[in-house]
Amino acid sequence: QVQLVESGGGLVQAGGSLRLSCAASGSIFSVYAMGWYRQGPGKQRELVASITSGGRINYADSVKGRFTISRDNAKNSVYLQMNSLKPEDTAVYYCHAYITTAQAMGVFYDYWGQGTQVTVSS
Repeated sequence: QVQLVESGGGLVQAGGSLRLSCAASGSIFSVYAMGWYRQGPGKQRELVASITSGGRINYADSVKGRFTISRDNAKNSVYLQMNSLKPEDTAVYYCHAYITTAQAMGVFYDYWGQGTQVTVSS
């Protein structure tokens, strides 16, 4: 089994910063991509940022220049530094990882964290 555990959400005023962390654990053989998605009230889940094991990064246009994703491959962890937060960043943020386990024989599957609430007040 694989688990993704997130931390770091909370309430912050507009213009403030938060740092999200996510650690994957379990019978992991290899982690390809890790990233963050979010789902705001009444909205669909959307990609915020992702990073591959080789360091290739992708950001949503709405967060470019404000958010920074990073990863520690040795710890199977991913981080999201969020600066200059806006009320429209309010959402539940979900950690995502594309992982294969020893049992999966090289087949990668999507795994999700439980979500952490980020609320930005105006």
